[in-house]
Amino acid sequence: MMESKFTPNSLLPLQKSEFTGSDDAELTSLTIGQYFKNVVDNYGDNPAIIVKHQDVSWTYQQYWYEVERVACGLLANGVEPGDRVGIWSPNNIEWSIVQMATARIGAIMVCLNPAYRPDELAFAINNVAVKYLVMAQSFKQSNYVAMLKELAPEIDSQDKNTPKRLLTLSKLPSLKHVYTIGDKPVEGLQAFSALQIEPTEALKSQLEAVESNLSANDNINIQFTSGTTGNPKGATLTHRNILNNGLLVSQAMRFTHKDKLCIPVPLYHCFGMVLGNLVCLASAACAVFPGESFDPETTLRTVEEEKCTGLHGVPTMFIAELELPNFRDFDLSTLRTGVMAGSTCPEELMRKVHSEFHMTEVVIGYGQTECSPINHITDIDSPFEKQVKTVGRAMPHTEVKIIDPQGNTVPIGEPGEICARGYCVMKGYWGDEVKTKATIDDEGWLHSGDLGEMDEEGYVTIVGRIKDMIIRGGENIYPREIEEVLYQHADVSDAAVFGIPDNKYGEQVCLWIKAKENRHIDEDQIRDYLKSKLAYFKVPKYISVVKEYPMTVTGKLQKFKMREYMIETLKKQALQTEA
Repeated sequence: MMESKFTPNSLLPLQKSEFTGSDDAELTSLTIGQYFKNVVDNYGDNPAIIVKHQDVSWTYQQYWYEVERVACGLLANGVEPGDRVGIWSPNNIEWSIVQMATARIGAIMVCLNPAYRPDELAFAINNVAVKYLVMAQSFKQSNYVAMLKELAPEIDSQDKNTPKRLLTLSKLPSLKHVYTIGDKPVEGLQAFSALQIEPTEALKSQLEAVESNLSANDNINIQFTSGTTGNPKGATLTHRNILNNGLLVSQAMRFTHKDKLCIPVPLYHCFGMVLGNLVCLASAACAVFPGESFDPETTLRTVEEEKCTGLHGVPTMFIAELELPNFRDFDLSTLRTGVMAGSTCPEELMRKVHSEFHMTEVVIGYGQTECSPINHITDIDSPFEKQVKTVGRAMPHTEVKIIDPQGNTVPIGEPGEICARGYCVMKGYWGDEVKTKATIDDEGWLHSGDLGEMDEEGYVTIVGRIKDMIIRGGENIYPREIEEVLYQHADVSDAAVFGIPDNKYGEQVCLWIKAKENRHIDEDQIRDYLKSKLAYFKVPKYISVVKEYPMTVTGKLQKFKMREYMIETLKKQALQTEA
């Protein structure tokens, strides 16, 4: 891949759909650990992280100490630079500690979705050869320990006297150590406390030696993003990618060491990990976590109690908060900014965020996991119409162009595929050169698969997607992944998954399914089957058992006709209900 010479736009209006962000802001060449140490040296007594449901409230000095304990604990347990350390957990202090500790020792943290079912977990672990796993014991209705032991029943019979308690698991051959978060010991597994050790001088020296050999260009994080083939891809990101993205987003929010950011979005996603934890680290601000997962009332109560100045969320989160009967009981007057991302923000919602949340400096972010994740952002000083109807312009040190299917840059106002290039573009998909080359071209341009239009000032409006990806409440869902699971069902002949518009979630998942000859399937049966195989947000809301699909003369499915039919059917049902 080539990295172009950076030349910001200087002449407006634009003639072609290409825009280069400012180079006024300086990128950092530090690793996350080095940057963290600078913050501790300058703001050690400032609040760093608050986790309400665990009664944690630490200064940067305290946070650094706890991170160092676990960094040394990882080293003592054999973790080496480049080893993959998985984290499978909802939001908690342990998650944030692992993020910072792995960065300090050069291990690659692998983010695992808390909603994963056993098959999804196994694929992710095996795909990137996770060697160490830190996991919650349970979350909501998910029993993580039971799911892991379903995949690896040998855990209960492992010899506890083996050196360093190495696991040998037939379905998870790379996995050698598992640490569980929680007070109760788990048979066959180690407790997280095994990583929380008092650093000896020898371990401190080892840590210093490891850190001195790290580079900002080292791989530090793997984020799974689903693929159209049904298998997730491990987007591999560096210190330089994600730390600088956090730094530039914090500057767009005008964040400083005096700010507090309420983070109800999940840490396993770039939204929480980069735009939450690293935005706060970049500006020496305080990260505030209301709970394990999003709850609208808990979030607003946290904003009030902690006097937060920033609040993150996807549009559906802000809608849920506004719909609380006691919304006006909360004092949100300290709020000023935050990031809204994940899906398109309706204009009316944006107006309410300004007026009801007092977030007149909220910014809209757009990008993709492969872009660390933000490559477009609105400016707090831009006209309101630009804040509502566009995703802003290219971030600093980022080039953006919109191209036609032949790769030519399209004229202003014409739709095409959004491409980005710059410091933020991932190294590639872990262990998959073919898919990497299909996404990042020879000139370093990352192809998004999203369709956009650029105006003469460089602002981009999202108009659709080349791929069939569905965005439900900020979660990216790929139809092929669901269809592949359904093809494994003994009674299913064919399956077609597509998205339809939804006022609350942006889109909902819809499924048309055909049964094999002389077989019977029904909606409830299929929904129960999918719940056992997939994360809850991938399970279709609407399921129709059909006998045939609309097809082209060449035998290709016409999902747009299915979509149109379902939209019209649901409209009629709504009218009948109202009548």
